[in-house]
Amino acid sequence: MHSFINISGLALGIACLLLIFSLIRYHLGFDRFHANNDRIYRVITEFHEDKIRFNTGTPSPLGEAFGRDFAVAEKVARIANLGKRVISTAGDRRFEEEVAFADPSFFDIMNFPLAAGDRTSLLKAPFTAAITQQLAGKYFGTADPIGKIIHLDDSLQFTVTAILKNMPVNTDFHAEIYVPFNNLENHSPWMVEKDWWMSVNKDMQCFVLLKPGVRAADVNDKVLSAISTQHYNKQMAEMFRFKLQPLSDMHFNAALRGVIEKKSLWALAFIGLLLIITSCINFVNLNIAQALGRSKEIGLRKVLGSHRGQLFLQFMMETGLTVFMAMLLAIIISLLALPYINNLFDVKLSISNAYDSYLLLFLPALFLLIVFLSGVYPGVVIAGFQPIQALKNKVMQHKAGSMPVRKGLVITQFAISQLLIIGTIVIANQMRYSMESDPGFRKDAIVMLPVPEHSSAKISTLRSLLAQIPGVEKITFCGNAPAASVTPSTGIQLASRAENEKFAIYYKAADPGYLSTFGIPLLAGRNLYPSDTIREFLVNETAVKKLQLPSNNDALGKKATINGSTGLIVGVVKDFHNRSFHEPIDAIYMTTSIENYNNCAIKVNMANYASVAPSLEKAWQEAFPQHIYNYTFLDESLAQLYKSDTMILRLIRLFTIISIAIGCIGLYGLVSFMAARRTKEMGIRKVLGANVENIIWLFGKEFIYMLMIAFIIAAPLGWYMMTRWLDTFAYRIHFGAGIFAMAILISLAVAMLTVGYKSIQTALMNPVKSLRSE
Repeated sequence: MHSFINISGLALGIACLLLIFSLIRYHLGFDRFHANNDRIYRVITEFHEDKIRFNTGTPSPLGEAFGRDFAVAEKVARIANLGKRVISTAGDRRFEEEVAFADPSFFDIMNFPLAAGDRTSLLKAPFTAAITQQLAGKYFGTADPIGKIIHLDDSLQFTVTAILKNMPVNTDFHAEIYVPFNNLENHSPWMVEKDWWMSVNKDMQCFVLLKPGVRAADVNDKVLSAISTQHYNKQMAEMFRFKLQPLSDMHFNAALRGVIEKKSLWALAFIGLLLIITSCINFVNLNIAQALGRSKEIGLRKVLGSHRGQLFLQFMMETGLTVFMAMLLAIIISLLALPYINNLFDVKLSISNAYDSYLLLFLPALFLLIVFLSGVYPGVVIAGFQPIQALKNKVMQHKAGSMPVRKGLVITQFAISQLLIIGTIVIANQMRYSMESDPGFRKDAIVMLPVPEHSSAKISTLRSLLAQIPGVEKITFCGNAPAASVTPSTGIQLASRAENEKFAIYYKAADPGYLSTFGIPLLAGRNLYPSDTIREFLVNETAVKKLQLPSNNDALGKKATINGSTGLIVGVVKDFHNRSFHEPIDAIYMTTSIENYNNCAIKVNMANYASVAPSLEKAWQEAFPQHIYNYTFLDESLAQLYKSDTMILRLIRLFTIISIAIGCIGLYGLVSFMAARRTKEMGIRKVLGANVENIIWLFGKEFIYMLMIAFIIAAPLGWYMMTRWLDTFAYRIHFGAGIFAMAILISLAVAMLTVGYKSIQTALMNPVKSLRSE
């Protein structure tokens, strides 16, 4: 029992720490495999208006100007990530793949290795392509892919001239097909207008490899500021500013579409450390308690000549053996859990790579740390027993280690569990608030279909076909949903004012059905009239306030120029959340623009969805036969806005459960030992009239006392940490005493169930057997 409790408790803690270590290694390793990665930077755009906004892209001419006019970089490369496009091969086989248009120098900056082809000529010839090994096998089987033809969106034809090795799992470059950047003007000419500096697209990116010794700060202060001055007037130069972002920062910068913030990783590392401390506390307490049963052994060894150092070394070796067995069990647990962890958190972790030098260093270091934390104090206590008292079995329980120290360890363990419980409750409540609060628009039962071609005829065809489907209630063609991860923004100028406003206004391309489909209330004026071009604008309440107009009605009839187009403001809509609850509501305008209708949103009757779904696919394929059908539900898309928060919630919930489990194992062991040491006492108490409740209270009161002290420690720490986390949300819950009461009740219930089980067993024992226990 003693060995099982020690090994299982340690194994759970070590398994969690191994998984956390693998997760941190996975994220910290993103794009670190590139040679000279410390000199690779992405040029990003900062918009300095009423607040600073960030964009991962740059104006399309910037990359060429940077390389031509300044000699600070070895290489400059532009890349346009077009996302998933339709790729067709011989036999009209069709696929959707991530495609990027890139300068040849992109592969001089990034070290994506080639499996076949000539690196020196990669993407230099027009209408050539480099694809990954995985796509080569999918498209052409075992045939040689070099020289084969692929078609992009049925408009461009490319010859495969190089095969890239499959992309590593830890890269933020997801494209598997690369074609020459110069061919972008044949596909999307609007993206590469030569002298158009006023438009910034998040996917039009520029990477540079700085020369050795060139400081990024100097490039920011001199080169990039000079580019702003040269290509913009004074007012625009103040707004458009460019900065270098290190390659190592791309994965972690939330403002620039990073996947996870480093502070989240350090929070996970902190949780892992807490779990290991919890496991070690179990070990220390159980071994000190067990030491009373070894007192005669220790006394005999001392009489036969063992000195204190030898006894200490013996106990440390025993501890090392226990930790080694726990570590083996932890590795097995981690390997078994890994597929579920990868699936649950959408990652590709691996801890089985024997060539991972970091893991090979981490495991021995972790072993030594746990042996030290778990073994030193019990070893010192056991080695310090007096031989005469030990041989007479007169080592009192309070002598087996300092009682305040042991109680302090249990209190620490309780405090760690309560801290994790508080964190879990707060994060879960905030996530529930974010997902269930009214965002200002309808999000349920909305199906989003892509619109791959901005043709008036095809859009009309699709609208007509969808309207005939029973179960389709509303239809709108739009740029995107009211809330989306990325929404374009621009400036606004009222005709009556001399210059642009000092704030950005966010853009929603929308036909007249947008408001009714998404249930957005119109507060003043009228809806947009049907049109394929920009003629009229709707604005939201926030835009009216930022324009400093007295009321919504005062905005009506105002002529405005937005993004270079002039029209009348004809209506004001109620504010709605256009991004996640992390961000405040922005100024928004809506207007008709068929060339920006990237999606079709359909409000469906979910009671009939089983019959509606095939009809939607049939209608879409009839309108766009050359494309691949896919769809999403709006509420699922909105959940992606909180992907990082959801991952943290799942992890902390999992580790809270494990922390409680480790604590229960330790509590059960301690109570079992206490019951064994006090068996005769319990028998005497029962003979003298004590009932079951008295004996249960005898065992439980000490733990309740320690639990309350732990709560006094955990509550302010939990309040501080969770307040800091909630500060990242513009719209957040306000937690009070209820959450702390819930945390203490959960801790109390778990502790009482654990202690109560063994206490009841002891209380129900026949006193005759108890009195004969020795």
